[in-house]
Amino acid sequence: MIGSRIPATPASSMRELTLRGIVLGGIITLLFTAANVYLGLKVGLTFATSIPAAVISMAILRYLPGATILENNIVQTVASAAGTLAAIIFVLPGLVMIGWWQGFPYLLTAGITATGGILGVMFSVPLRRALVVDSPLPYPEGRAAAEVLKIGAGSREGEEESARGLRVIVVNALVSAGFAVLAQTKLVVGEAAVWFRTGAGATGISGGLSFALIGAGHLVGISVGLAMLAGVVIGWWIALPILTAMSPAAGSVEAWATGVFRSDVRFLGAGVIGVAAIWTLAKIIGPVAAGIRSSIAASRSARSGATVALEERDLPFGVVVAVSLAVLVPIAALLWSAITGGVLAASAVSLIAGALVFILVAGLVIAAVCGYMAGLIGASNSPVSGIGILAILASSLLLVGLFGRDQPVATTQALVAYALIVTGIVFGVATISNDNLQDLKTGQLVGATPWKQQVALVIGVIFGSLVIPPVLDLLNGTLGFAGAPGAGPNALPAPQAALISALAKGVLGGDLNWSMIGIGALVGVGVIVADELLGRAKVMRLPPLGVGLGIYLPMAVTLPVVIGACVGWTYDRWATRTPDPERAIRFGVLTATGLIVGESLWGVGFAGLVYATDSDAPLAVVGDGFAPFALGGGTLVFAGLVAGLYRYTRRAAG
Repeated sequence: MIGSRIPATPASSMRELTLRGIVLGGIITLLFTAANVYLGLKVGLTFATSIPAAVISMAILRYLPGATILENNIVQTVASAAGTLAAIIFVLPGLVMIGWWQGFPYLLTAGITATGGILGVMFSVPLRRALVVDSPLPYPEGRAAAEVLKIGAGSREGEEESARGLRVIVVNALVSAGFAVLAQTKLVVGEAAVWFRTGAGATGISGGLSFALIGAGHLVGISVGLAMLAGVVIGWWIALPILTAMSPAAGSVEAWATGVFRSDVRFLGAGVIGVAAIWTLAKIIGPVAAGIRSSIAASRSARSGATVALEERDLPFGVVVAVSLAVLVPIAALLWSAITGGVLAASAVSLIAGALVFILVAGLVIAAVCGYMAGLIGASNSPVSGIGILAILASSLLLVGLFGRDQPVATTQALVAYALIVTGIVFGVATISNDNLQDLKTGQLVGATPWKQQVALVIGVIFGSLVIPPVLDLLNGTLGFAGAPGAGPNALPAPQAALISALAKGVLGGDLNWSMIGIGALVGVGVIVADELLGRAKVMRLPPLGVGLGIYLPMAVTLPVVIGACVGWTYDRWATRTPDPERAIRFGVLTATGLIVGESLWGVGFAGLVYATDSDAPLAVVGDGFAPFALGGGTLVFAGLVAGLYRYTRRAAG
């Protein structure tokens, strides 16, 4: 039965936190963290790694003696934490974009990532009872991962399903990577766009042939996909023609339209995202407060001397407090290293003290909020980027209160960089707490020991912190980030980092495009009203954050995600008519994961190839004159491969 728990009685005699499980989780981390870094920089989305990590773990550990469901759970916990931590790329590339960093200093980048992640684990430990055990929250992804683990451990048929699921991931990953390689030869296009005038204004239509974006669309679902389509309509086909008509410019239509998009439409989307984030927090603040009160009451009961069952044992509260306070020491050292010798050195003590208080207070609130959001809608759909936007606005406004706005350029840039570093640590808290409680829900359903999972989460954070900096440095040194100094033709958009750094510069520099943000806020209110009305009518939901992303992101990114959402919806409708709908839907998730992992890992490999050859197109075999044939032929090949892969998945699921 879905959601049922495995009896906890034999748990104490079962393998759980083992060296081989940690090592396997670390190996999976290398793949999924690198893939998530690339995908996040390209499209502004990351994918949940729990289910594919569980499938890979079961497929490998089945050949080793004594493998248990609890050991597999530890593997997916380590890999999930590290993969989730990759969302730090929504903030840190902003330091390169503003010219403060030329690359990603290893120790500083790893330190920011690790300290925020460890605090995220510690802050969410006291919330487990309130938000996981004694809560009606569904935790959709946590339950799904638990069901995958149970099926794999329950029978020989379950082991066979795990092996078949691994084959689905590998086949889809190979095809996805293969098409990405073909696109780099220029025999097929990777992206195409048409720009045109509409009356006195201009707009366009663009899209990319990307298997990773198709997979991302499948995972986010039809509601988010349609919300992003609504954002495309609002941003590109309503706002852009109006704004370009108000700002006529000489030159090509493409340069005109894209220039207005960057200067105005992006901030329209930022306004929608900001209001959507605030609305989300306002809706859940009551349940979160009730959950915290429940957690405190449970702790008092435990201290009264009652025996605590094995599957209810968290890390001791004293350890949580001690680790949290101890982590503040390296955070202070990181902040000191960022300030010392610069224009802010004279204010180092007050800046560091204020930042530590901000990280503690904001981190505790954010841990509760993100954990609740993950329980409500799943970690993949949780609007963590909205938390990042609110955090950068709060930290920037606090710095304005201390220093004012009329500062020299060098001081303003240093303050922007400091705000981004502090926000990076807070964002690490947000991403890990968003994932942590989801994993603990999986553990609860399979009879795991909470404190062992919490240790595994810390280990996953450390693994991720070691992997993320070199991947970021490689991508920055070869492809670059759009808008950053020295970015090449293959530059990654890094949309969230661009937005967060732009907000920090605007608040501290006093030149933020408040008029477009204000209009976006009004649009966001309208979208929220529409979403609530649709929800009450039980028609569908239109997530406001999805609409905001559709406005903010380039259309070449959003349209493939929309198509992927429609493809995933069509597949899931077929799956519900099969004899085993849950199995068929799981295989759809594995298909989407393979599509993402294959192209994303090739993207990291391509960055290394660019570095080795010192060429932006090292695999090109034809020139620009072949583009019309590459567009038509590439589109047909892409559509045929998508159809063929989903047909293969349907056979595998059957």
